[in-house]
Amino acid sequence: MNLILDYSKKVFNKIEELWQNQTLLVYLLTAMLITLPMKHIIGSMTCILFLIISFIKAKKADFLISKTLLFPIVLYVLMALSLIWTINIQFTISGLKKEVLIVLIPLAFCVLPKINRDINDRVFNFYSFSMVFFALFYLAKALLKFANSANTNVFFYHELVTLKLNAIYVAVFASLGMFFFLVKKNKSILDQIGFFILIVFIFLLSSKNIIICDFVLIMVYLFFFSSFSRKIKAATILVIILITTSSVFFIKPVRERFMIEFQTIFVDSSLKKTTEENQKPIYNISLKQAWSQDKFQQNDFFPGAAFRVFQIRIFKEMLQEESIFFTGFGLDAAQIKIKEKIKEHNLHSSYGEFNFHNEYVQLFSELGFFGFLILVSMLFITIRNGIRNKDFVHIAFSVTMIVLFLTESFLSRQRGIIFFIVIYCMFNSADNAKEQKILK
Repeated sequence: MNLILDYSKKVFNKIEELWQNQTLLVYLLTAMLITLPMKHIIGSMTCILFLIISFIKAKKADFLISKTLLFPIVLYVLMALSLIWTINIQFTISGLKKEVLIVLIPLAFCVLPKINRDINDRVFNFYSFSMVFFALFYLAKALLKFANSANTNVFFYHELVTLKLNAIYVAVFASLGMFFFLVKKNKSILDQIGFFILIVFIFLLSSKNIIICDFVLIMVYLFFFSSFSRKIKAATILVIILITTSSVFFIKPVRERFMIEFQTIFVDSSLKKTTEENQKPIYNISLKQAWSQDKFQQNDFFPGAAFRVFQIRIFKEMLQEESIFFTGFGLDAAQIKIKEKIKEHNLHSSYGEFNFHNEYVQLFSELGFFGFLILVSMLFITIRNGIRNKDFVHIAFSVTMIVLFLTESFLSRQRGIIFFIVIYCMFNSADNAKEQKILK
């Protein structure tokens, strides 16, 4: 019994030591981020562990709420208030359970010791190498699948990482690691290898928006932020341009994903090339048709951009037909109205299973103008802080979120919630006396 007590005492002392020097905090933050590509239960467990330890170690003297952490807390309060006016209380209760980390994680950061740039760098270093590991893991799986099937599609988009995990989300996760390697000073050989592995991985994931966004951000960094020599800048730009052009023009799955979007800008009802045998012809809907055509056919297909245009259109119709400007339909309740609009315009019923795929529209439709305003304020504050602190990884994260929210309802999925809120809190809680306006 004494041996058990002595051992337990040593363990608790070691935990206390790790907490005091903030090593345990680094491990907890890292664990929440590196488990993002894993099963939901693993991500949930790491978040629960972080919350338990944070609140156990909380001291009254340490409690503070910065204005940046106040926004997600207020957002969740508004989500809870939507129970009053929601059109489906069960959906909203379920949504509140799913979104609870939006309030709990910022509250945990309110009781943590001050987080500085060094802690963030340590976390992102572990995180970036973990993304390299995942990239190699999924590439190895694809090679095994290819060996059995000879199907090159296994190297691209959702087939590379599974639809459930979602190639777009993984591309976002990988991009943050890629930018950390890009800006890291005194890069080792491993850092450079990690950077190029993630670049290739992002292209194979074939997310058009992330590829374009990353390309622009890398160019901005090289021209305006980096202290690299002209030779290194030129070499890096050349490699990235070669990878980009070869991917877009010579790799069929990537080329097709870009070309179908360009085609639907100009051509109405073009024939979908991937129509299978013994199947009716399927026609691509153009952006113009998506915005203005009243009725569609069951064999009409909406490419990504066209469907998002259609979703903005039906949200506009909802605003005109329903009194939701200030309230919305209630958290997670807008899906009912989406299904009604899909039926009204005669789209295939499967389209009714998709949410708005636009975080700004999603929040506006669920929580009204004030929910939209809180989200925009969070994004404005985080990019402003990144620019003021001249932290390019912070800037890249902010720009990526601003762009991504135009095409994905990122905060409707657990992975998106954890990624956004943890990194938002990390960057905006970093110790900077000029930025901290404290409410005690």
